[in-house]
Amino acid sequence: MSNRNTKAPDVSSWPFNSVLVANRGEIAVRVLRTVQKLGLKGIVVYHAADRGTLAVKMADQAIEITGSTPVASYLDGAQIIAAAKASGAGAIHPGYGFLSENKGFCQAVEAAGIRFIGPTPEQIDLMGDKVRARNYVEKAGFPVAPSAIEDNDPATFVERSRKVGAPLLIKPSAGGGGKGMRIVRDLALLEQEIERGRSEGQRYFGDGRLYCERYIENPRHIEVQVLGDGQGNVVHVFERECSVQRRFQKIVEETPSPALDAAQREKICETAAGIARAIGYRNAGTVEFIFGQQGEFYFLEMNTRLQVEHPVTEEITGIDLVQEQLRVAAGEKLGYVQSDVTSSGHAIEFRIYAEDAARGYTPTTGPVLTLQPPQGEGVRWDSGVIQGGEVTAAFDPMIAKLIIRGKDRDDAIAKADKALRETVLLGCKTNTAFLRRLIQHPAFVAGDVHTGFLDANPQIAAEPEMAKTTLHALLSAASLSTRPMRDVADAVPNMHAAIGGWRN
Repeated sequence: MSNRNTKAPDVSSWPFNSVLVANRGEIAVRVLRTVQKLGLKGIVVYHAADRGTLAVKMADQAIEITGSTPVASYLDGAQIIAAAKASGAGAIHPGYGFLSENKGFCQAVEAAGIRFIGPTPEQIDLMGDKVRARNYVEKAGFPVAPSAIEDNDPATFVERSRKVGAPLLIKPSAGGGGKGMRIVRDLALLEQEIERGRSEGQRYFGDGRLYCERYIENPRHIEVQVLGDGQGNVVHVFERECSVQRRFQKIVEETPSPALDAAQREKICETAAGIARAIGYRNAGTVEFIFGQQGEFYFLEMNTRLQVEHPVTEEITGIDLVQEQLRVAAGEKLGYVQSDVTSSGHAIEFRIYAEDAARGYTPTTGPVLTLQPPQGEGVRWDSGVIQGGEVTAAFDPMIAKLIIRGKDRDDAIAKADKALRETVLLGCKTNTAFLRRLIQHPAFVAGDVHTGFLDANPQIAAEPEMAKTTLHALLSAASLSTRPMRDVADAVPNMHAAIGGWRN
């Protein structure tokens, strides 16, 4: 494992000594840990719904923000910048989601004289528009899938899409998170599906522009972590496999990818680094690819922020990616080259969702009555919820991340099974039992997965039928654990109570 990054940087010369985290939940906690480890002041903003959360309790200073909804408060850039000024924060870390890839927010932060811990506004703008990003990457000589882009000539978009051939994937230009994406296998339905895609794009993103690309059947989703200092230095920090998804959203991520041999790994990672170099990238970013069954791969998109799944990269390299983000934002150069970045072992991340996989991955809510995270060597638990808290429908259902590190993939899977079995969260249903079924499936064990894996194996999501005797025993135990039922069971009937202290 690389030990290059084990020594903390000297922050005494940095242009900021406090960082405001413009986010919530586990990512706010994650960023705060590194900020405070470095001796910097950690500040968070929070909506009233998050008042009792771990991030608020951890922060050196917490500032309440308001909005018509909890989500709206975290999207209010002006209010967040005002909080940063009031607290004297010298930098803002946006985490992921919310305003992390918002060009206007980045510009406003920098205009206020505050460091934005992320890329430049121009880089966010370029990569945030999937059509512009794709065109840029293609012109720079990197691989993209055959496609038709509406912006190039709206009048001929349908005709050009038809010529690409089925199956087609329709995608919103401003899209993300799988929203608005549609697969077309019958070209007779193409115009109808384009209209639906346009409507969904407008509804989700306020932008109905589309593009179509050749859909790769049963592809793998592989992404590469990159770091750049905006001063000409860029490295990749290896790849992550993100193929296990539901509704185009990731559930399990791991590194190294079991799909790649050494030559493929070097090629895809260097391609990602080349794309980042082409735009003079600053800070942490992720270049995502579709990887075909024959080893071909195509640029998918670039996320100009820290990823949810960044911990697996940290576990195999020993590099604190948040620390690197802070260093770059402070104006430091990377100070190392590609050959200095090494990896060891295997890491897998599991997104712990408050949801019922057996019922279409429906979100669940409830109080966190008991929380006992797993422990042990190679086990990392990143979470924003605490015992006594509440899981609500106000935010995304991801409540924690379980990250496992093993000496190899088999070791990591074995540790993961034990850790998932030992995870206790009572009060709302989570997907831990589903995740255990997933990693026990022979195809997952063999590393033979793709983005449609869960759709092709619906039995993994379905809960096994419980024996009636077990069900009755559990119901009885649950009933007797509640105060009203115990009072009834323990109550002495009036007739017997009238006897008093008499004994036979």
